[in-house]
Amino acid sequence: MTHDYVIIGAGPAGLQLAALLERDGADYVVLERGAGPGTFFRRFPRHRRLISNNKVHTGYEDPELRLRMDWNSLLSDDPELLFTRYSPRYFPPADDMVRYLTDFAARTGVEARYGTEVAKVSRDSGGFTVTDRAGQVWRARRLVVATGVSLPYLPPIPGVELAERYDTFDPAPESFTGQRVLVIGRGNSAFETADSLMEHAAVIHVVGPGSLRLAWRSHYVGHLRAVNNNFLDSYQLKAQNALLDGRVLAVRREADGFHVPVAFDRVDEVVKELRYDRVILATGFRFDASLFDESCAPELVVDDRFPATTAVGESVNVPGLYFAGTIMQGHSFKKATTGFIHGFRYAVRALHRTMRLRYHGEAWPQAALGTSTERAVEAVVTRVNRSSALWQQFGVLGDLLLVAPDGSLRYAEEVPVAHVPDAVRAGDFGAVEAHAVITLEYGAGHDEVDPFDVTAGRKSQQDVSGLDGRYLHPVVRWYRHGAFVAEHHLTENLENEWDSEEVHKAPLRAFLAAHGSQAAPVTP
Repeated sequence: MTHDYVIIGAGPAGLQLAALLERDGADYVVLERGAGPGTFFRRFPRHRRLISNNKVHTGYEDPELRLRMDWNSLLSDDPELLFTRYSPRYFPPADDMVRYLTDFAARTGVEARYGTEVAKVSRDSGGFTVTDRAGQVWRARRLVVATGVSLPYLPPIPGVELAERYDTFDPAPESFTGQRVLVIGRGNSAFETADSLMEHAAVIHVVGPGSLRLAWRSHYVGHLRAVNNNFLDSYQLKAQNALLDGRVLAVRREADGFHVPVAFDRVDEVVKELRYDRVILATGFRFDASLFDESCAPELVVDDRFPATTAVGESVNVPGLYFAGTIMQGHSFKKATTGFIHGFRYAVRALHRTMRLRYHGEAWPQAALGTSTERAVEAVVTRVNRSSALWQQFGVLGDLLLVAPDGSLRYAEEVPVAHVPDAVRAGDFGAVEAHAVITLEYGAGHDEVDPFDVTAGRKSQQDVSGLDGRYLHPVVRWYRHGAFVAEHHLTENLENEWDSEEVHKAPLRAFLAAHGSQAAPVTP
């Protein structure tokens, strides 16, 4: 039997897509190697605390606005299937995620085969052949891989295999008592590990090249989160810990422990050899491409850590092969939240809409607005004040204001911005004379400014253009026949309420009226 869709992986992304397909009555099956959903969260993070926000009390009644502060829930019409009902903790235990995903799979009725480990994937003219370890075979017209980044990323350091790995070491801090410890890596897993050892280890060094990136400054939540940065306090206040800005050149085992030469960035690559009792490797994870034979091996990017995909998640070199979840982030790496549940839940919904359009002739949802500029203003203002997708996937997903050749207006939501030119050109949204892309974005250079420096980026009260805004704000870009025409920024607002008649609506109305008139039918 050949399925329309085979999904590999029953983590958050696989379940999100499966629930949408189940709602459609589609022909699909999910293959999961674990005994149940959410296998990743049964082991990770190793210290069992999630760093994805779970803000239960927001003051909002609107469920869409509440999702802005809920980084763990998947998208569902069932009000019971919200992660906020599973834990009151802002940073909840990882075991709560396992419970949530188990219930999500059961209540949405997804068709999953657990205990099924895929061993090989091949492709021919009829589609994909998926073979599991037991020799059972599934055929698929389209294949969706939602396995996450399941292998540790091992940097090319001589002797790196001598280090203990984040994915396998014993995290019990007592065994590190009185020892000198080096943690290689400067992401959240590295600092999570260092923070857990601070009450037991004598000395802890965290090492990595370049400048440390902090999430509160870069707005990329994969950079160091504040919840994991107590270690920085202990470094700057001289509590025997240190952040080493440099490259590890090798790891060697000697009679007195590990010897690690480090080339320091701050002093022109001067090399100093340091001794440690333990070395832990916490350098992140990568995608496992070993399942694919030569007939469908996907291209990889970012040091071979992620598959190379289009904006909607299709492999750039294997037609019909799609990726869902954190492994969709290759094309927007460190630019948005696609690597995390609160980002990829919307990317997966956009993938689902794309597949419904491509393979089942189901148009991307659109709302008719007539020909009124006022209705267009209200549509834009309502969405930027309410949408969670635009809020979470800033600059990556955008709404479209579409102008037909007869001047009528339509509105489409949550389209991958990089996909818009091809989609409009292909007629995916019908006949389009001109269109606007509406996003939420941080301003240019936002990550170069200390947001707590009151002297940075000062603006006069009269400057309400928003063009210099560095905080999250709406941006409207206008295109005609695919060519860029102009852009308009709605000025920042502390409460993220862009609905002032004077400051927000009137300038937007003038912008749409000016450029919308260019979209009138062209007289032969």
